[in-house]
Amino acid sequence: MDAADMLAQAVEEARAGLAEGGIPIGAALFGPDGMLWGRGHNRRVQDGDPSLHGETSAFRNAGRRRSYRGTTMVTTLSPCWYCSGLVRQFGISRVLIGEATTFFGGHEWLAEHGVEIELLNDPECIELMRVFIAERPELWFEDIGED
Repeated sequence: MDAADMLAQAVEEARAGLAEGGIPIGAALFGPDGMLWGRGHNRRVQDGDPSLHGETSAFRNAGRRRSYRGTTMVTTLSPCWYCSGLVRQFGISRVLIGEATTFFGGHEWLAEHGVEIELLNDPECIELMRVFIAERPELWFEDIGED
């Protein structure tokens, strides 16, 4: 599976989250062999859980593993500091990012600590977030912790 195919899994999740009335951020976690372990989307609104970001959801859906070395986290949006911490804590080796135009998270910090980062600048991911932010600014600013 190439980067575009992997990102498509995360984009599907982002669209599902948006359809549920939530924030359109999706993610997927792939094993070292490229097999999909789990995918998910931001469910902060739907579940009333402020910790259930897209990456967290994908990580939880992947289930307990002995090691996360060699894995790839794919996310539609640059990971926030919370999700960047998850990547570092569990030794996820690579992060593919759909876009960092609408939000620039902790991916440079991850790169500084040995995580392979690939920023795709995907037009679909950028447009999805731009439209959402324009239509639901109050929800977006809540999600990123700004007033």
